Amino acid sequence: MELPPATPHDACPPEVCVDFDGVAGCIAEAREAAVAFLRLHVPHARTTFRDDVLLVISELVTNAVRHAPGPLTLKLGLLPGGIGITVRDTSPSPPHSRTPDRTGGRGWPIVQSLARRVRVVPGPNGKTVHVELAW
Repeated sequence: MELPPATPHDACPPEVCVDFDGVAGCIAEAREAAVAFLRLHVPHARTTFRDDVLLVISELVTNAVRHAPGPLTLKLGLLPGGIGITVRDTSPSPPHSRTPDRTGGRGWPIVQSLARRVRVVPGPNGKTVHVELAW
């Protein structure tokens, strides 16, 4: 997958923003975008960090596909000491934990356990979930 160019100004940390149609196939596309971003901007990141980033993206995008009809946006950006992951979708409902069963319920607790910081911001047409992961 080809990514849009990173922010060209040297004073700004690299970031990428990718829009998806919100169907199940976009989960793999979001992971591909993350792999490309990490290879380009964090080539020496340890494998466990890359795996954590991909897991968080998979969970956030999967939740958006399941619970928010319509398009979604994934944004990745470098932060001091880590990476920021943002997913914007069309559902006004915030993510929440539920009792795990055969169909799910494990994702949001996993995201919270891996994150340095999690923030959910409601908007007029949905919500934005911000997650920060430390190196």
